[in-house]
Amino acid sequence: MTIRVMVADDQAMIRSGLRLILEDQEDITVVGEAADGSEAVALARRLRPDVCLVDIRMPMLDGIGVTRALAGPGAPDPLKVVIVTTFDLDEYVYGALRAGAVGFVLKGAGPALLAEAVRAASTGDALISPSITLRLLRGLTPARGAAPPEPARPLSPRETEVIRAIARGRTNHEIAAELFISLSTVKSHLTAIQGKLRVRNRVEIAAWAWESRLMDGTGRPR
Repeated sequence: MTIRVMVADDQAMIRSGLRLILEDQEDITVVGEAADGSEAVALARRLRPDVCLVDIRMPMLDGIGVTRALAGPGAPDPLKVVIVTTFDLDEYVYGALRAGAVGFVLKGAGPALLAEAVRAASTGDALISPSITLRLLRGLTPARGAAPPEPARPLSPRETEVIRAIARGRTNHEIAAELFISLSTVKSHLTAIQGKLRVRNRVEIAAWAWESRLMDGTGRPR
């Protein structure tokens, strides 16, 4: 199945570069490009792409606003948004993730990671490289004053292990290998964790782990 992608960035050269990278993949096609946030929202609602790649800083409406409109809690029939940015420690990125983005990649991360992020988002997963996860969440969590909400029901020891692995940027396949469990078991744990934490995706699970201080300053479990 071909994954349909919309690209939103205010720089024509960046949009062209992303299109070239993505359409070099046999299973990905770019169905539309937007040069500002307002155009991105309108185009995405019309085209209904499988994944929206959105820059964080755009005129008319920034990436946070675009994400909230397309993937936020109040969005009807939400779409999947991946932030593509230069600013891995920018508070705007954190805000976009909280607004409903399923992941983010750096513009200089390389073609392979970009393609994998699109594939992960299309299947309901998220891809965030471990280094970006650690730098972003470690750098921004101390600035947040509010305590994270308590789980609706107690987490099991295995669920806590899965949460810590997600907070280190591990993929489902890597978690399965590390914990010696099947991929389907990992997915079952993720579903249970999302219900208990009342979050929408693994990005918010990772944020919860850091806010709850399950990780120390090096990204190791406490």
